[in-house]
Amino acid sequence: MGRIVDICFDVMEKKKTNNSPCSSAYGISNIADRIPTFKAVLFDMDGVLYNSMPNHAVAWVRAMKDFGMHFTPEDSYATEGARGVDTIRVFAKKQLGKDLTEEEAQKIYDVKTRYFHELPVAPIFDGVVDLMRKIKSAGLQICIVTGSGQRPLFKRLVDDFGEFIDEEHIVTAYDVKRGKPNPDPYLMGLKKCGGIQPAEGVVVENAPLGVRAGVAAGCCTLAVNSGPLPDEVLLVEHPDALFSSIRELNDSL
Repeated sequence: MGRIVDICFDVMEKKKTNNSPCSSAYGISNIADRIPTFKAVLFDMDGVLYNSMPNHAVAWVRAMKDFGMHFTPEDSYATEGARGVDTIRVFAKKQLGKDLTEEEAQKIYDVKTRYFHELPVAPIFDGVVDLMRKIKSAGLQICIVTGSGQRPLFKRLVDDFGEFIDEEHIVTAYDVKRGKPNPDPYLMGLKKCGGIQPAEGVVVENAPLGVRAGVAAGCCTLAVNSGPLPDEVLLVEHPDALFSSIRELNDSL
C-alpha cells in the first residue's frame, strides 16, 4: 500500500470481476486519472466505525415522538450524516409547520442524545482496526468526519482509536455550518489533514447523504452498506465502489 491509489485500483478490479453493480457504472480509469497518490482516509463514524445506527434509530424515533413528530427507523438511516439540528428543523417544518431556530432544534437533539446514551454501547465493527492499521502503515493520515453533535462520542473516538487519530483529526457538527450532503465536512477534514487536495483523500461512508458529500468534495468515495437500505440507494449517489462491510473492504486491500 505504498501508493494508496492501489486501493481504488484493486477494489474496482475485484468488483468488476464479481459483476458488482459498481462495475458497470464506474471504471477505474477515472480514479487513476484523478488521484495519482492518496494522503489521507476520511471515515464517517456511525455505521462505518461503530454499529451504532440501530441505537440512533431507537433514540430518534422516541425523541421525535416526544415533540409531536413522526420519524421512522428508515428515516434515521436516510438522514444519517446530516447535522441532527438540520434534520429536526426539516421535519418540524414539514410536519408541524414550524420554523425552529437552531437553539430550539438543539433542545430536541439533546433529548435524542440522552435517549441514545441510555442504550447499550455500540460495538466497533469487525475490520475497522485492521483497516486503520493498514492505512497507518502506508503512511496515510486518518481523519473522522461525523455529522454528530454528541460530545461523549468524540471522547470515545480518541479512547478507541487513539493509536491512529487525535482530537485535531476529528470533524463534528460543530466544525461546519453546513453538514452532509454538502461537501463542507469533508473539505474541513482535508483542511485538518494539512490542507491536502480533494483528489488526495479517500472517503469511507455508509449513508446516502455522506456518499453524496464525499463525491461533492471531489474525493474517491467508498460506500459500505452496513444498514437496511438497498444498495441502489447508495449507488445512485455515485460512489467509486460499494462494499457490504468494513471487513470486506479491509480484505479487498
